[in-house]
Amino acid sequence: MAHEIKVPVLPESVADASIATWHVKAGDTVTRDQNLVDIETDKVVLEVVSPADGVLGEILCPEGETVLGEQLLATVSEGAVSNTGNTATAPAAPVSSAPSGKVQDINVPVLPESVADASIATWHVQPGEAVKRDQNLVDIETDKVVLEVVAPDDGSISEIIAQEGATVIAEQLIAKFVSGAISDAKSAASAKSETQKSETQKTDTDTLSPSVRRLLAEKDIEPSSVKGTGKGGRVTKEDVEHHVKAAPAKTSNAPNTSASPAAEPSLAQGERSEKRVPMTRLRKTIAKRLLQAKNDTAMLTTFNEVNMKPIMDLRKQYQDSFEKRHGIRLGFMSFYVKAVTEALKRFPEVNASIDGDDIVYHNYFDISIAVSTPRGLVTPILKDTDTLGMAAIEKGIRELALKGRDGKLALSELQGGNFTITNGGVFGSLLSTPIINPPQSAILGMHKIQDRPMAVNGKVEILPMMYLALSYDHRIVDGKESVGFLVTIKEMLEDPTRLLLDV
Repeated sequence: MAHEIKVPVLPESVADASIATWHVKAGDTVTRDQNLVDIETDKVVLEVVSPADGVLGEILCPEGETVLGEQLLATVSEGAVSNTGNTATAPAAPVSSAPSGKVQDINVPVLPESVADASIATWHVQPGEAVKRDQNLVDIETDKVVLEVVAPDDGSISEIIAQEGATVIAEQLIAKFVSGAISDAKSAASAKSETQKSETQKTDTDTLSPSVRRLLAEKDIEPSSVKGTGKGGRVTKEDVEHHVKAAPAKTSNAPNTSASPAAEPSLAQGERSEKRVPMTRLRKTIAKRLLQAKNDTAMLTTFNEVNMKPIMDLRKQYQDSFEKRHGIRLGFMSFYVKAVTEALKRFPEVNASIDGDDIVYHNYFDISIAVSTPRGLVTPILKDTDTLGMAAIEKGIRELALKGRDGKLALSELQGGNFTITNGGVFGSLLSTPIINPPQSAILGMHKIQDRPMAVNGKVEILPMMYLALSYDHRIVDGKESVGFLVTIKEMLEDPTRLLLDV
């Protein structure tokens, strides 16, 4: 049986997408829920996974090609796995029955400057498991980034000294590693354990779409408790919503026969369960900084709206030629960044910050781009945006977004920044009041582009409108500057020619 691999349904207001990366080649053996291809839209990267075990057929859309929603990309032939996929059952070459080679220390890496300690987030291997050289052994979490510690050689972990959740410092010993081969029994047990683990974790959150992950987190639902009806049994957003609706229905349809009073507390207790999860270091840092921003700034928000039709028409006209010349799609964010940079030049107070009793005016333009990651919200920085062209901005944002998604951002990419842009529209937000990212003095919130009736020259027209929200620190930015700053951005977005003429 052949399964079709198609482009997912694209988010609202996103007309097309492009093939970013194929992780497999035609003829490769794939497993169910394995990521096959990354599809890049203007704002997010969508992962398309295999619906079943099998072999990938012909790839119809190569990397870099522009695609539409639900367009056919490839096929997976179920059950057509080649013999190479069953090498686990073939006789293994004789290996030593005991660990060989030297014993090595696994230490915490040197932590970034200003980071005093870290915590053990996740051990990916257990003592006795066979590992390959450069295989990730453990994730170590700091306030902002996750550091990966890899195996120095082929071998196995002999002892874990620092368990998950433990606080560690730079270069602290956390495990012992034995180089060389391990016994057949341990190898077989490890392979069997990994197979069983992959079979029982088909609904692991890593295989779910971002919208499903958010909905499961909001409703506090375990993925394994939701029955998936999507391709290959994947859990969809509709499955989660149906599960939520069905839960109270089951309660109301419970037998209403005369039950003993003693049984009622037990039933109620079963329905009112709680789950306690420690906050990650990143979440603690986010909470601390948000509270600091609310308490230490005189924050005020002003709003405006912008007609996005000129930019949408411009993108439609030059999308293909831009992509052919620069190798990347022309998105909305490059327009936002260019407009903000020009507005910052005209209103230096918005590009300044308060340091004690002094106001520091920055003569450079480093813009933080808010990125939602599985670990939380981070704001990597696009530096010297006044010197970057549209293509360089698009490439920089894409690189930061991919690094954020994979947890590969360096601390240097998160430190500094004079102004922040956050785009809640990618999640469907129509209007919000973003919170300043200290010590910056302002933040710009972009929102969902939505068709609305507008009065134009005495006539009603349907236009794609978007609300802008500028939150600013009133201690340094007055109303005149904040409104003028926002109006400047509005004018440049509604007439992109201003970006070229500097008017």
